[in-house]
Amino acid sequence: MGANQRLRQRTVWLLIIVLVFGFGAVISRLAYLQLINGEDLQQKAVEQQLSDTTVSAKRGTIYDRNGKVLAQSASVWQVVLSPANFKEEYQREYVASELAEILSLEYEDVLEKTKQNSYYTVVKRKIESEEREKILELMNKVEEKYDLSSVIALLDDYKRYYPYSELASSVIGFTGSDDQGLYGVEFEYDEYLTGTPGRLITATTANGTVMPFDYSQNVEAIDGNSVVLTIDETIQSIIEKYMQQAIVDNDVYNRGVCIAMDVNTGEILGMATVDGYDLNDPFTISKEERKKINAIDRDYLFENGYLTEDSNATGKEVDELIKQAKSEAESAALSKMWRNKAISDTYYPGSVFKMITLSMALEESTISQKSKFNCSGYFQLYDKKIGCHNTAGHGTQNYVEALCNSCNPAFIQIGQSVGEEKFWDYYQSFGFSEKTGIDLPGESDDLFFTEDGSMGPVDLAVASFGQNFSITPIQMITAASAIANGGKLVQPHVVKQILGVDGSVVKNISTDTKRQVISKEVAREMCGILEENATNGSGKNGYVAGYRVAGKTGTSEKLTDSNGDFVDDYIASFCGFAPADNPEIAMLVFFDTPLGGNYYGSAVAAPVFANIMSEVLPYLELEAQYTEDEAANVDTIAGTYTGLSVSEATKNVNADGFDVTIKGEGTTVVAQVPAAGSSIPTGGTVVLYTDDDSVTQKVTVPNLIGYSLYDVNYLASYYGINVSLTGAVNSSDSTSYSQSIPEGTEVSPGTVVTVAFNTSGIND
Repeated sequence: MGANQRLRQRTVWLLIIVLVFGFGAVISRLAYLQLINGEDLQQKAVEQQLSDTTVSAKRGTIYDRNGKVLAQSASVWQVVLSPANFKEEYQREYVASELAEILSLEYEDVLEKTKQNSYYTVVKRKIESEEREKILELMNKVEEKYDLSSVIALLDDYKRYYPYSELASSVIGFTGSDDQGLYGVEFEYDEYLTGTPGRLITATTANGTVMPFDYSQNVEAIDGNSVVLTIDETIQSIIEKYMQQAIVDNDVYNRGVCIAMDVNTGEILGMATVDGYDLNDPFTISKEERKKINAIDRDYLFENGYLTEDSNATGKEVDELIKQAKSEAESAALSKMWRNKAISDTYYPGSVFKMITLSMALEESTISQKSKFNCSGYFQLYDKKIGCHNTAGHGTQNYVEALCNSCNPAFIQIGQSVGEEKFWDYYQSFGFSEKTGIDLPGESDDLFFTEDGSMGPVDLAVASFGQNFSITPIQMITAASAIANGGKLVQPHVVKQILGVDGSVVKNISTDTKRQVISKEVAREMCGILEENATNGSGKNGYVAGYRVAGKTGTSEKLTDSNGDFVDDYIASFCGFAPADNPEIAMLVFFDTPLGGNYYGSAVAAPVFANIMSEVLPYLELEAQYTEDEAANVDTIAGTYTGLSVSEATKNVNADGFDVTIKGEGTTVVAQVPAAGSSIPTGGTVVLYTDDDSVTQKVTVPNLIGYSLYDVNYLASYYGINVSLTGAVNSSDSTSYSQSIPEGTEVSPGTVVTVAFNTSGIND
């Protein structure tokens, strides 16, 4: 073989090796890209060629138990620009100027958006109808003026709206800028309410520019499910009306709470933390809080530990600290405003807890009808004297009298009969040692003496009448409902149903009974004892005429840190249910730190309980059964007497059970007071006006506070007005404590003024 031939062979082998390894590497690379990394590359290619924009889903509606809308998503719009469609700079300037004015935006910011290399740029989200109409006009102008039909577009969007802006705010909660639930039911049921967002998929050019909508595909959003609450809007409104007035009347410093619960199902019919906030404007704090925040200065920094005397902060550093302090104060004010005290705050239950202690003792048979409990005004335990509100003492009592007298020494003895171990067992069984599990965010745990329930003799003594341990209001109303419903501890909840977009039921929230706490027999006896207390005992300011009400007052002490000094404050409460012989609804009324003339639960909370129940029980169509004395003060509905002759109207008024007063010289009734359909006491006076001059006559409302029932009726008659009486009107020592129309107000003769009564001298 010659040299040339060997060279050719080597060249051939070299080419073969190069081809094998070269093509092998290429084939291997292609195999890797196709088989192993192909899906990822394909996805990147799609992402490079397509723009994917999220389309908002309509958030589900929140209803009350009767179908009234409490929260809904109303249609709003997004303003979108297609900057790539502009032809000249002056067109951009014109559109930017007009949009900035309509949408209250900065001109330079909008102009910058018009210069983007895109067919899709969002200018502003969630514009209302008024702005939308102006945008539509601008779109027409731009098309006519510059022959540009596709530079501005309006896309559908949604905004959360609350028809009753402050009703049940701590329960319903609110959403954020992206429609996500941030608080309350909106947060807890966000996964149901949110729905599934849609997608707007648009082609892009090689350099990434979004192409016109002609090259897009819309994947429809799926609307969220709706939520039906257990809350009754009417009951909630009644609760908030009386609670807000009581906050003012009693100068309550740290808000009030009211919870109404169906004792058999655990459904929350009403829950209010007063004062609440505006659901449609949840990030705006009150003017009073804003004033406090604006007043933060250098002195505040020293008082609250931001600065010390040794600090050498520069002026700029002090300014930064003031800014920080204001920001933190604002966050704290918002958190307090949103906080649902009914589930998030703990408190000493006070004498309301005596219904629990007595239930323990009766269930364990550690006391009997023969048991006697002595009260000399205090109880001596080792070196401690534990006082009774009646410093003179109650003497010898049985357990019914002890509860009606709200006697602390007697309940110390009852608690001792139960013992520390059993007390802890029942404390757990009634649900106080664990969260109730209510379907709302932010529920707090209790604060007992020790985690394992161990107690000393003094701990047991004060715990027997509800002091020195803390529970939440929702725990207290749940435990009271167990007494009312025959001894069953039920799960409280605020949502009744989840509804699909088509209205079908997706989920029912049924009653969850956790356990039997006490026997039906003991529960029945406790209902009778608590009814006696609400009729003749310390709770009689919570009595409602015509109804069998059961309940217990509470006044608990607490220590409040006031600038480093601990001072005594009080919580006034009343917890009860009705009807006592077949309970349906339980309610807890609670005021944190009343600073008015009285702080006892009997004087502050019990009358509010009675006022609320006096409207709620008839609304629930529970039949009233009045005594003879009560029937004399029952209100009746006034008929329609206008348009009738004086003689015929007078005959009808008398037939309806009212007296009549004629004003004017005419022969036909042109107006009446009270108006048709108004509630007026039986035997009250209807004033009939027969000419225009008589209609202008006025009388002045007198002071009706601080008087007996007889005196209030006399003053009403003397001044030519009617009075509707509420509260403890049948007790011989009842005194009026509020009137619905202030003294000195000029009103038409016959106007009805509601006057509330309570019994003084009852402490707890």
